[in-house]
Amino acid sequence: MAPKRIVLFASGSGSNVERIIRYFQDKPNVTIAMVLTNKSDAKVLERCKTLKTSALYFNRTAFARTDGLLDVLKGLRPDLIVLAGFLLKVPEHIIQAFPNKIVNIHPALLPKYGGKGMYGDHVHAAVKENDEKETGITIHYVNENYDEGAIIFQATTAVVPEDTVASIAQKIHRLEHAHFPKVIETLLTTP
Repeated sequence: MAPKRIVLFASGSGSNVERIIRYFQDKPNVTIAMVLTNKSDAKVLERCKTLKTSALYFNRTAFARTDGLLDVLKGLRPDLIVLAGFLLKVPEHIIQAFPNKIVNIHPALLPKYGGKGMYGDHVHAAVKENDEKETGITIHYVNENYDEGAIIFQATTAVVPEDTVASIAQKIHRLEHAHFPKVIETLLTTP
């Protein structure tokens, strides 16, 4: 049987992308077909070079207003498209072409702290400001609205008064790295 194919999207440093690539390196039943980024200076491109993984930069117009990137995706034949620190809203024509095959990880327990502009430290600052007792990650399917797709998995971590935005971010990264690759593997291997 042919290996399952993953396409990863990232906008930043790519720590989740690296974790996912390393997780699947020794698993012949899964291959990383490509990493795509919307930022030409994203650190994820350096990580891909080091990890010998194909990567491609695209601009916002190619993503949102043309079929150029859609054609690339169709050519890659992904079994799953994974948004791993990707900040742009996925256009409807891509969502419609890959129904229930696009997943995202969000650094909060949705439906709390989701929506446009709620990413990274913006989320962690809101959690801190609202004196939340816990936070966590949500892995969900992507639909036409920010952070509103069906929830696949959540994991929590405690927030204590001494926590800072940075320490909350570290806790979230640990959850992401521990759970995201395993959830992806489950999605790929569960009929």
